[in-house]
Amino acid sequence: MNEQFKPFFEQYEALTASVERAFESVKNQFPDCVKCKPLCADCCHALYDLTLIEALYINERFRNEYSGEILDTLLERCNKIDRMLCKLKKSAYKAVESGKEEKEILNEMAETRVRCPMLNDTEMCEIYDFRPLTCKLYGIPTAIGGEGYTCGLSGFEKGEKYPTVNLDKIQNKLLQLSAELAVSIQSKYARLGEMLVPLSMALATVYDDEYLGIRKADETSAQAVDKTMTTE
Repeated sequence: MNEQFKPFFEQYEALTASVERAFESVKNQFPDCVKCKPLCADCCHALYDLTLIEALYINERFRNEYSGEILDTLLERCNKIDRMLCKLKKSAYKAVESGKEEKEILNEMAETRVRCPMLNDTEMCEIYDFRPLTCKLYGIPTAIGGEGYTCGLSGFEKGEKYPTVNLDKIQNKLLQLSAELAVSIQSKYARLGEMLVPLSMALATVYDDEYLGIRKADETSAQAVDKTMTTE
């Protein structure tokens, strides 16, 4: 692990713990409504993106967990899904260019079901212990942009009031951590902290110094000299 990531990973783990507590709290209050159980993979076909901090954390855990042929097999699944998602996003972009309303396009994308590359042949998650926060909250009421959502298989009824997790607040925290991490590593990519990628890409990517835009010592020295000459 890049030691610079450690304090940010610790903050991400603290956020993960709070998310898990929120899920358990709602589940304990409404046990008949939360239908999550082993072999239920309804949530494993949703489309969503990860922020930089979550992508880095899950990538680190994934590559520590798997190696050799198993890793190669899982990465091939990721690459296959990535190619599929690329086609979907190109189609969505063309729809925007043709004048279709963005909200309508987003709703259609949300209804698109793509099997997660980490869902194995026995309908179990290969990264369950460190799955994304979106996965950890699926099954209880959540809100995005003021609109409520919940699992279609749950027992939560429309119009009723339930404890609801505000996903916007969680996303903002993840973006904040991502931005702070990008600054801490002095990335030359100004918008690195804003990066959003699907899980498949997050797992397949090699997050080395080149990818993250971490300057080498000689680059940093040259930049410092340039700055000094500019201010003289």
